[in-house]
Amino acid sequence: MNGSDPRNAGRRGSGALDLKGILKSAWTYRLFRMVISVIFIGSGITKLIAPNEFAVIIESYGLIPDAWIFTAAVFLAALEMIAGFGLLVDIRGSLSVITGLLILFMAVLSYGIWLGLDIDCGCFGTQDPKSKAFHGLWAAFVRDMMMLPVIFYLYYRRLRFNVEPKRLTHFFKGGG
Repeated sequence: MNGSDPRNAGRRGSGALDLKGILKSAWTYRLFRMVISVIFIGSGITKLIAPNEFAVIIESYGLIPDAWIFTAAVFLAALEMIAGFGLLVDIRGSLSVITGLLILFMAVLSYGIWLGLDIDCGCFGTQDPKSKAFHGLWAAFVRDMMMLPVIFYLYYRRLRFNVEPKRLTHFFKGGG
């Protein structure tokens, strides 16, 4: 059989068409947004539960002055959690904050890899059971890299299909 056989009409490339349909779906956008949100909310909460332990991890990178370490630990954890909730309900600016945080985390991980540090990344707090199984910065860096296509998809979906995130005032005024 060759490619011009009429019995194959409509079959060739149908997988690609199905993938396009899935990527165009509003439900895919919502699911990806929810997955990224849950990751950042969970990460922020676990760090806020034990900010001193997260501060020790931040200190081990040696990037910020000692006087700012605890403040940075609380601030980063709270920002992760707030941006995660913001993305969950699709508030304008939350995806940008999450993108910035992810790039920041990847830069810090890259720095740690470059230095040859053998430390926990601190991504999900110190009580993360995966930190023992996947100890090391490379695993965390690869995990973060895997989130990038999802974030790029969210931006693509917003631009291509005119998805307009809500303004924060929407929740206080009941509209807008």
